[in-house]
Amino acid sequence: MPKKPFYKYHEPVNFRDTWRIFKIMAEFVEGYQFVAQFRKEITFFGSARTKPADRYYKLAKQTAYLLGKKKHTIITGGGPGIMEAANWGATNAKAESVGINIQLPSEQVLNKYVKKSWGFHYFFTRKVMLTAPSQAFLYYPGGFGTLDEFFEVMDTIELEKMPKVPVGIFGKEYWNPLIDFLKKSSVEGIGAISEQNLKLFKIMETPKEAVQIISKTHERPFFAEFAPEKFSTGESANWRIFRIMSELVEGFEFATKLKDDVTILGTKSIKQDSPYYHQAYELANKLGKLKYSIVTGGGPGIMEAANHGAYDAGVESIGMNMKFDHQIRTNQYVTSSASFFFPFTRKLILTAPSLGFIIFPGGYGTLHQLFEILTLMQTGKIGRMPVILFGKKFWKPLDEFIENLLAKKFKTINPADRDLYKIVDKIEDAVRIIKQVPRNLKK
Repeated sequence: MPKKPFYKYHEPVNFRDTWRIFKIMAEFVEGYQFVAQFRKEITFFGSARTKPADRYYKLAKQTAYLLGKKKHTIITGGGPGIMEAANWGATNAKAESVGINIQLPSEQVLNKYVKKSWGFHYFFTRKVMLTAPSQAFLYYPGGFGTLDEFFEVMDTIELEKMPKVPVGIFGKEYWNPLIDFLKKSSVEGIGAISEQNLKLFKIMETPKEAVQIISKTHERPFFAEFAPEKFSTGESANWRIFRIMSELVEGFEFATKLKDDVTILGTKSIKQDSPYYHQAYELANKLGKLKYSIVTGGGPGIMEAANHGAYDAGVESIGMNMKFDHQIRTNQYVTSSASFFFPFTRKLILTAPSLGFIIFPGGYGTLHQLFEILTLMQTGKIGRMPVILFGKKFWKPLDEFIENLLAKKFKTINPADRDLYKIVDKIEDAVRIIKQVPRNLKK
């Protein structure tokens, strides 16, 4: 019998803490200075629990070795498992072997094959350093963290915040069930991902195939809108550092005003006649009548539906949206909003203050936010809170993938990690779970 979720009292976070902001900025400045020294970077992702005898450990080792021989810098998260394998390959090829490490209470120990490393307290700054400089990404079977990193890259490319680069995934037995879920649920089911964007990644079988594809790419000195070269040198780049700081200060200040807020996430692609639109409206409206404020990404689709429900309930209807071409796009039901240029600052503020998360069907962005939240809770970076997946028809295949592949076959998560989320079909069930969380935590 599954354990009943336990949502403890969380001490209020002081979002005005000057030290917190300066620590984040220090991680950005020092991180960009660190990664700016490398060239021809390839980033490897995969489980920290993969053993040396495992087939995928050997594949990662061989691939990194071949890429290292071609003078590529190999970047990993610096830990054991797949990361260790890739660093082994780089070191034995006499190439740059880099670890971008995270400070965790367990599991993440710097492996002995890392020759240059930098450590981070915050996941989101670390992930920027793992992705911003690279000209290709290689993924091996992993857990919540690997899926977070995979969907973040897919989302960033889809948003055109990153150029289309080779994204290779190793292991048909692992990835094919996930691809089937994406195709049937996100592409065909709700239109959250286009057929074209389902081709942003490629299943690879051999190290030579990866090397062949990557050899056709070129290093991008201005790789993305937040690439290291735009930050680390030159007076003209300084404004970007201040822009990040400005977004953090303004975002944290905005977060201090939120109270008893629930975050509702989901695709922007559904129309007003969709059952999911109506359910998001009704759920937000019901929570609003219980005096919960509602936070969304501020856009159309599920976000609009939830903001509409909150608006009609007479509570704060909050939107945290992205700026595109310096334009702010929020739906008409948002009563209070914050806008962001950088995806990573938006994600930080969007997830920081909530009492819980209700996640409707979606595409790359929604899945990225889901696995980021699960990773943060799994690793103890944030306290446990409700993560409610609304819509069994959509979410059940993903749940089966997590149970059968991650928990049982590959053992990249613990079986108990599946208790970090609940799947529901009824509005009253979602409300009941949210009501288990102590309220009035922020004064």
